[in-house]
Amino acid sequence: MKAIVQDVYGDSDVLGLQDIPKPVPGDGEVLLKVRAAGVDQGVWHLMTGRPYLVRLFGFGLMKPKVPVRGREVAGVVESVGAGVTRFQPGDEVFGTCEGSFAEYVCAKETLLARKPANLAFEETAAAPISAVTALQAVRDAGQVTAGQKVLVIGAGGGVGSFAVQIAKDLGAEVTGVCSTGKVDLVRTLGADHVVDYTRDDFARAGALYDVIIDTAGNRPLSVLKRALAPQGALVIVGGEGGGRVTGGFERSMLAPLASLFSGQKFKGLVAKENHQDLEALTALFEAGRVKPAVEKVYPLAEAPAAIAHLHEGRVRGKVVVRV
Repeated sequence: MKAIVQDVYGDSDVLGLQDIPKPVPGDGEVLLKVRAAGVDQGVWHLMTGRPYLVRLFGFGLMKPKVPVRGREVAGVVESVGAGVTRFQPGDEVFGTCEGSFAEYVCAKETLLARKPANLAFEETAAAPISAVTALQAVRDAGQVTAGQKVLVIGAGGGVGSFAVQIAKDLGAEVTGVCSTGKVDLVRTLGADHVVDYTRDDFARAGALYDVIIDTAGNRPLSVLKRALAPQGALVIVGGEGGGRVTGGFERSMLAPLASLFSGQKFKGLVAKENHQDLEALTALFEAGRVKPAVEKVYPLAEAPAAIAHLHEGRVRGKVVVRV
């Protein structure tokens, strides 16, 4: 089968389209014929091995432990391993795995759910990591409820575009922060207010928010604290920017300490992949309450270009690889 493979850490030029053996599902796994794969920020981190902190999470110290890139997947079950009870060949599913930029991939049954009937494979592939992260940030960490004022920083990106919609679905008044080129998208996602950060500073506007979901990863905690209500909650998602060792993840690590002597709650989110949240998202998708925002679909051979485009920071929503 064909797959996007790398043997060393580096930029997108270390990736190449190669022929490798088709995988065989183990116990509790299914073999998927991949139809589409999402491109999330984690793909860039695993490709480059930066910040170096990610290498300590079991992905390989000197080179990638799994040479095939891609973690979000949507496809069709080809075969199942021993002990699999939730799926059978022919089922259309989506979820997370290791190595989705390939014609076939094995995935754990527990990290898959049935594909939403009303979405194309390309739309569905945009959701497994980004939408689950947004759901856990808004619903669980932020505990957003109807009537609250919610600020989503990075509202035009992968996680942010889902966070805006999920917060609105919960009845919140949502303000989205994004760059000029994404303002129209954020409005179409349902945001009540949109702040173009290249022109306005939300932290100096005087508004206070009950919940801030920060997916952009580069503002100091002191700045975010000024825009947070006295009993509000800040949820920091991911860790972009920063140095080569910890990147922007130090903000997530320091967040709990920053709220020790305050009524404000600062939380760093590490999303937990599971099929229950995928099933919750399927219900939202099929009801038309949330919809993936896909800017562009790349063919498999152009996956390196898709990753490079994402890292430039101008993607409106998500980009996806079609297999």
